[in-house]
Amino acid sequence: MLNSESYFLNIGGQLLVLSQPIVMGILNITPDSFFSDSRKQTEAEIVQRVQQIVDEGGSIVDIGGYSTRPGATEVSEEEELKRLQYALKIVRREAPNAIVSIDTFRASIAKQCAEEYGAVIINDVSGGIDPDMFPLVARMELPYILSYAEPAKESIVPEMLKRLSKQVAELRTLGQKDIILDPGFGFGKSLEDNYKVMNSLEAFQSFNLPVLVGVSRKSMIQRVLGCTPQEALNGTTILHTLAIEKGASILRVHDVKACMEVIKILHKCSSISV
Repeated sequence: MLNSESYFLNIGGQLLVLSQPIVMGILNITPDSFFSDSRKQTEAEIVQRVQQIVDEGGSIVDIGGYSTRPGATEVSEEEELKRLQYALKIVRREAPNAIVSIDTFRASIAKQCAEEYGAVIINDVSGGIDPDMFPLVARMELPYILSYAEPAKESIVPEMLKRLSKQVAELRTLGQKDIILDPGFGFGKSLEDNYKVMNSLEAFQSFNLPVLVGVSRKSMIQRVLGCTPQEALNGTTILHTLAIEKGASILRVHDVKACMEVIKILHKCSSISV
């Protein structure tokens, strides 16, 4: 069933209401992201992609300048910032009212992007590996996506809940208000771990925080179906359906239109009395 909780995020003084699931569209400005069709580097490609995200119903544009796929090439801080600045200028020009999230684990990058291009969400897939990140987002009052990215040593879900609980408490102590939880599908997890987390996704509702799910075209789908990222849309749609029914508030996706269709159909189903 659709999440009955209504969450609120303060985006630069404007409230984003999560009364039903919303979609975060991926804008990859890297040359080596795992899904080759998502790589957008020229101005024309970036313009087309941001317009597509907005037109198809995406609520957030997530911009990443550093691929986090296994075996990806290391990117210097200077290069990552250069890529993000280039894309942000275009996005702000083409969609000035779009909510933008910055996919980075570097506090210095997050700070500069927020200062130069206004209020943003910080999407930190590392789970706070940079010791300056938690104090930064709290001080600048930036909504923060807290991911779980560490390999599990014992039972995956209890270990995740324990770690996230400690980190949420640390963020709250610093004064952080807006926190989004991301279980980190694909990061430091085996195939079985990924599906254990999906099956137990309701457990993350115990934090009373919005949960973001990012499974779009990932290897957890490819390995089960024996397919490529290009062939993984159907599997992605199935997992999006499961995630929403288990309480996910935000879906981070490559295919905005397909995900919006899932949300609309589930909403229609939930609105019909038996």
